[in-house]
Amino acid sequence: MFIRTILVVSYLLSCLILVRAPWRFYKLNEHYFNKEKGIYSKQAINDLIPQEYRLHQRFDHADFEPKTFPVFVKPEWGQNSKGVQRVDSLAQLDAVRKDYYSSNPKYPLLVQESAQGVIEFEVFVLASSSSQGAYGYLSITQVVNAGQNTIPVNGIHNPHTSYVEITEQFSTTELQQLWSLLKPIGEFNISRFGIKSNSKAHLLKGIFNIIEINLLLPMPMVLLSSNTSLKAKMGLAINLTWKMALLTKAKPQVNGLASNSPLLSTSISKQTGR
Repeated sequence: MFIRTILVVSYLLSCLILVRAPWRFYKLNEHYFNKEKGIYSKQAINDLIPQEYRLHQRFDHADFEPKTFPVFVKPEWGQNSKGVQRVDSLAQLDAVRKDYYSSNPKYPLLVQESAQGVIEFEVFVLASSSSQGAYGYLSITQVVNAGQNTIPVNGIHNPHTSYVEITEQFSTTELQQLWSLLKPIGEFNISRFGIKSNSKAHLLKGIFNIIEINLLLPMPMVLLSSNTSLKAKMGLAINLTWKMALLTKAKPQVNGLASNSPLLSTSISKQTGR
């Protein structure tokens, strides 16, 4: 909570110094915002991921039966793994459906296949405010789970989940190599990629699955890492919020997704066609 407060206060001060409206932060990725639905659709964003990295994910319906289990079920909108559930059988899936839809939710459920990698990484990227196509900051955090579940739902709501900062284990060349794999997915100004792979070597070779891409309020998980001191976290938070404020000042603003946007039309067609 303390680090989150530092992030907010530091960002507000940075915007004040740069004479920039703080709410511009929410416009950094607005060209991926689904204006018709009023959300960053997880399905539409998943459809941006190249096939070689993408996990099969679809809108759920009552007659759908996954071919294999476990699968992960989640609302079309949300962040930080909120609402994500692991499902191990058709009976359990039906129970999740009944419970979810009994409260008349606004957004449908998504069903995603399970990733096979044994290591989970969180890759946070902030675009450069001065160099087109470059990153201004990139960090890699390894997700650690102390529970007995071999395929858990990791996140800040899971008490068994912790984070270890491993960016320093990557050379500048290796960071650039990873960025070259992620950059073509979308023109994100701020993002966090949840990735599963079997090793660092596989990660750098592009042998991985992207679980999800967070575009709304992605927090660099290094700020929650167990091997980073509080002083270092505070310094990083101040540095990052300054970069974010510079980014909101430098990047041109657009008017959100147009009705003929491929991202919007893909999401709608997939929802109505399945």
